[in-house]
Amino acid sequence: MKLKNINFGLGLVALLALSSCADDKFSEYRTDMTKNLKEYQYLNNYEPLKKYVEDMKASGKCNPDFKLGIALAAPDFNKQELVYCLAGSNFEEMTAGNAMKYASCVKDDGTFDFNTVKDFVTNAQDAGLTIYGHTLAWHSQQNKKYLSKLIADKEIQVDPSQKVEKTDYQLDCSTLTKYDWSGSPESVKTEWNKDGAVVITNPEPIEPFYSLQYWLVNGISLDEGKEYKLTIECKAEGASDANIHFKLGNWSVGDEQEFTIPVGKGYQKKVLSVSPKTANNGIMFQHGDFAGKIYWKSITISHMETPVMEIPSTVAKLDFEGEESLGGWGMDHTPKNVNGVCQVGNDAAKSADWNAQVNFEPGFIFENGTTYHLKMKIKGTVAGTFSAAFQNPDGYKGCGNFQNISVTKDWKEVDVTAKCNGDGASRLLLNIGLYAGTLYIDDFEVYIMKSANSIPLTDEEKKSRLTDAMGKWIDGMMEATNGYVTSWDVVNEAISGKKGADGFNELQHATNALPSDVANSFYWQDYLGDIDYVRTAVRDARKSFAKHNGDPSKLKLFINDYNLEGYWDKLKSLIHWIGLWEDPNAEEPVVIDGIGTQMHVTCYGDETKQAKLKSDIEEMFKLLANTGKLVKISELDMAYEDEAGTSVTFDKMTEEQHKQMRSFYTFIIQKYFELIPQAQQYGITQWCATDSPKDSGWRAGCPTGLWDSNYLRKHTYAGFAVGLGAPEYWKEAK
Repeated sequence: MKLKNINFGLGLVALLALSSCADDKFSEYRTDMTKNLKEYQYLNNYEPLKKYVEDMKASGKCNPDFKLGIALAAPDFNKQELVYCLAGSNFEEMTAGNAMKYASCVKDDGTFDFNTVKDFVTNAQDAGLTIYGHTLAWHSQQNKKYLSKLIADKEIQVDPSQKVEKTDYQLDCSTLTKYDWSGSPESVKTEWNKDGAVVITNPEPIEPFYSLQYWLVNGISLDEGKEYKLTIECKAEGASDANIHFKLGNWSVGDEQEFTIPVGKGYQKKVLSVSPKTANNGIMFQHGDFAGKIYWKSITISHMETPVMEIPSTVAKLDFEGEESLGGWGMDHTPKNVNGVCQVGNDAAKSADWNAQVNFEPGFIFENGTTYHLKMKIKGTVAGTFSAAFQNPDGYKGCGNFQNISVTKDWKEVDVTAKCNGDGASRLLLNIGLYAGTLYIDDFEVYIMKSANSIPLTDEEKKSRLTDAMGKWIDGMMEATNGYVTSWDVVNEAISGKKGADGFNELQHATNALPSDVANSFYWQDYLGDIDYVRTAVRDARKSFAKHNGDPSKLKLFINDYNLEGYWDKLKSLIHWIGLWEDPNAEEPVVIDGIGTQMHVTCYGDETKQAKLKSDIEEMFKLLANTGKLVKISELDMAYEDEAGTSVTFDKMTEEQHKQMRSFYTFIIQKYFELIPQAQQYGITQWCATDSPKDSGWRAGCPTGLWDSNYLRKHTYAGFAVGLGAPEYWKEAK
């Protein structure tokens, strides 16, 4: 269905009454007045924005192919509700805010999910709207996990028949002070840490045998379906051999087996082959039909694997020399650093170990499926034990338990392991609620073991793998859009703010970016090179567009960037780099069709600042015009700063400030049409339809929209419309 003109945006209540955007509703739909304010009545006189573009084209005042665009969330458009109506009523083209970016479409294993993109294209075709593709190549919003794995060190091949045993879990039963759960009769007695073991005494046989049962420990992270060796060091004292019923798992599922402990033979090592049915496991014993004593000394879980030389790699460490320390809650004496040692403790034991927790949050998420070591030097005023575990604070979900940590009055180094078995684990907790005394902790470290049986890929190998990955990504996107999306940001935000030796700004790299950006970005150009990074993206785009039903003559590829209005070094550097990328003497020359200038601008109450910005915008348009390339205002939106230099939120704006913004929108759009030759006028895209919510990640609370949060037209709507040739109706208002 095609979307016909409506006077969209003046009344939200009436719009929400629409159940669909059928032709008959759009053809006659009108709305109520914006506000019960005299000075806002003039806004009702304006047509939908694209009507003014149609008039400009009809009168030859702009490029006949000019596109008026809006940025939006593709999933919202796909609902075919309010956002769908706004786009179809006022604009000719759409830019998806995130849905067409790499991180939105590429999973951690490198497979693609283009379902949202395909739906977006289908719905855009149905609505008669074009799509501007954003974006094919960028360093931000990439699947860094997958791409980093793609160029990780390669393993050295070893003889797979030479297996070694690797320990996954080890329990010293002398560290236990309680069951994870027990349902045994009162006649059954338990002695903790008796001669280095847990001793269970049952004076008389009990029927049925499972009446004596207990979960000794829980929270053991293992791989489901994998074969493990479970070794139990134990002994039995009684009149006859002890028959033990054993389970590795949880109440619902598990590997259940039986084994016998001979009496009078001292400690035995019982070895079982087990295969977990779940990732998070406990160990349960049942032996009610045995009268006597059972001693549990240790439990070890291991597996066989191809030998790998491993080296420790620290992921987080505290030495307590400065102010940085551990945190926590519930203890009588919270953690504090004294002479380079962390001190923490309780005057008396709590009712449960988790009632006092020492908290370590390193600032990153522990990775699900990774085994971590916790190492520290520790002593206490009294001997004792405590547990440690990973936790996701959202719902306080446990994400894997370490072996219990035993403490003596003398310094000793402990090293325990746990596999993180849940997502979102940002905490490592020491559960010290049952410890009555003071703990002294030093050299607190979390580390992983990394394979040393590997060698780094060469620069050529990394470039080859990433070149292939970029080609597959772009081909997948072109297949998903099936030739319908003919204009693209082929490369986004390539230019940095740092000057190189030649006087031009360098490309963005991990070496010249902020640490916070580096942590969340993947810089393809670091591996492909400054020239091939862009050329590869351009070549792949043209090849795959033609391959997947695209008309090569219609494809337009843009380089998009920000802060081009006023930062002349950056704009001139971008133009310089385009010249290098388009070198006609290259083995395979490429052509870049256009430049996108984002224009996330600020309207200044300070007249001097505002005058300079206006002058800078004019100069930018002149420089862009001189390139001879298509020019697109790709992400236009606006904030407001008052005379004191304070950013003003949408709810604090005065009418005069709104009107200043109205005037500035008119200025920008009129200057675009005045200074950019018609043949180079690709289009203008408004980045924010409405004001930015105060909890938004983008210009939070700023008056960025042409509509307010209730989808009511603002003065800025009029300013935008006048820039497109509409009358200044406010001058006629009475």
